[in-house]
Amino acid sequence: MSAPTRGVFVTGTDTGVGKTVVTCALIAGLRARGVGAAGMKPIETGVGADGPLDALALRAAAGDADPLDEVCPQQFALPAAPTVAAKAEGRRVDLAAIDAAHARLLARHDWLAVEGAGGMLVPAAEGLTMVDLADRLGLPLLLVARARLGTINHTRLSLEVARTRGKRVIGVVISHADGVVSPADAANLEALRDDAGFRVMGEIPPLDRIGPSISDHLDIDGIFAASSAS
Repeated sequence: MSAPTRGVFVTGTDTGVGKTVVTCALIAGLRARGVGAAGMKPIETGVGADGPLDALALRAAAGDADPLDEVCPQQFALPAAPTVAAKAEGRRVDLAAIDAAHARLLARHDWLAVEGAGGMLVPAAEGLTMVDLADRLGLPLLLVARARLGTINHTRLSLEVARTRGKRVIGVVISHADGVVSPADAANLEALRDDAGFRVMGEIPPLDRIGPSISDHLDIDGIFAASSAS
């Protein structure tokens, strides 16, 4: 029997779908339960003078204790796919640096929420997609789906990619990152929730309608248990 997985790879159906919000909520919810959880953003693009904002949010959710170059070992300025952003700087994505940072974080923490960049097939490095990176780190997937028209297709396409690559998806989180949905979007979401092909592990309302704890909108215990199943 293989050893239990010590984390999850948070991916999305799109960029800007709410992965960082979900990842931070997951970390905070687990830490509130006494789990030594932390976050990692292996590659962040669009990094400006204020630093890697997604990685900084993950680091803060875990108590600001980890070195930023471990939370986010690969940072690029151009807001593009990692391989494109790296090429613009005459660099390549350093997978060995990601592996080393991941190992150091795991040595320090019980469990890691690792946030990808964009969707599953975004090129993470030469010849390696985000779903391949999740596989390299030995993590199951948690898929964040945008609550808008088109989400059924985007979600099913992402799940099909995972299935054909042999990747385990522990569930889907629906994110209202774009605000209040239209009646058509609401009908689509109802159909998505009723889909028997996956488990809905939470639904994040529009940010201006969230109360004190975003974590309350996630099935924290279910995600942790599913991620730890061998």
